[in-house]
Amino acid sequence: MMKIGVFLGLAVIIVGLIVFMNEAVRRVPISYARRVGRGVSPFNSYLPLRLNQAGVIPIIFAVSLVLLPSIVSQFLTGIDNVRLANLAAGIAAAFNPQSLVYNLLYFLLVFGFTYFYTAVVFNPTKIAENLQKNGGFIPGIRPGTATSQYLSFVLNRITLIGASFLGFVAILPSFFQNFVGVANLAIGGTGILIVVSVVLEVTRELEAQLVMRRYEGFVK
Repeated sequence: MMKIGVFLGLAVIIVGLIVFMNEAVRRVPISYARRVGRGVSPFNSYLPLRLNQAGVIPIIFAVSLVLLPSIVSQFLTGIDNVRLANLAAGIAAAFNPQSLVYNLLYFLLVFGFTYFYTAVVFNPTKIAENLQKNGGFIPGIRPGTATSQYLSFVLNRITLIGASFLGFVAILPSFFQNFVGVANLAIGGTGILIVVSVVLEVTRELEAQLVMRRYEGFVK
């Protein structure tokens, strides 16, 4: 009974953390010089950088690689060669989902793929160029190369948090089985992350539709 209580408590905390990480944004202040008559009036905005910029994609990439040794070992198990059979048994033991090697490799792959995918979807150099073309700048930072370097610095810092969190979510099932004693989970950390992300996205879409309907009613 106590284990179930601990499990439910941890589940609530994890869902809360996933919601926070999906919604958390680092706002980089942006200023635009706007002409008003003969003078120049500054217009302030911000560039949102999400803590979880990569979403669930790094976990999908990582799990496809971390399961590969187990698939190879299953293929080698039926071979008559003793050495290959022993090698297959060793691989199967090392890459058991509850083993330290499996979870450490899984965590590191998720961590690395998060940085890789974030670098693919977010290009600080292009962002800096677009800001400069549109007359935008980060207060205290020179436009151009300095802006690109600053955005890279900020992005690397927040990606460290996001990558660590995704790695933790990926190894959640093993954590529960090894330390909490709850086996055969119906849904793992990745599944929770996907479900919560979909619910949040649907909620945002509904809110946007409600705002549009209110605006249309006001115009009419």
